[in-house]
Amino acid sequence: MATTKEPTGWIGWVGFASFMLLLGGMFALLAGVVALFKDTTVYNSATNNAFILSYDQWGWAHILIGLLAVWAGSSLMRGGMYGRIIAVLVALVSAVVNVAFIPVYPIWATIIVVVDVLVIFAVTVHGREMKGLSE
Repeated sequence: MATTKEPTGWIGWVGFASFMLLLGGMFALLAGVVALFKDTTVYNSATNNAFILSYDQWGWAHILIGLLAVWAGSSLMRGGMYGRIIAVLVALVSAVVNVAFIPVYPIWATIIVVVDVLVIFAVTVHGREMKGLSE
């Protein structure tokens, strides 16, 4: 007789991670489409330099990243391994970047790092539970 495991309360954090991947992917897609319609290059007035990438190149990069995030978010909602890997990598990069901002925004950066650690824990330990919910 097979027994089914009930999902734990951590499933909410996995759902949060998948929703944030989808939302971030949609925003990246939107930023990419907007960048495609700008006819200029990225310019930094402080250093008086133009960056190598034009807005078109930034736009396509954002579109590709957005599609990857949307795909990963939908995969994570189904309990897929691909979505779990991408979610952990995105949360890891976010945590590392926000540690650098702790001297500038101590409360905000600390909150983001804590949320990233909770997402990493939930996705790595309880990510498989999403697969049981989608079946």
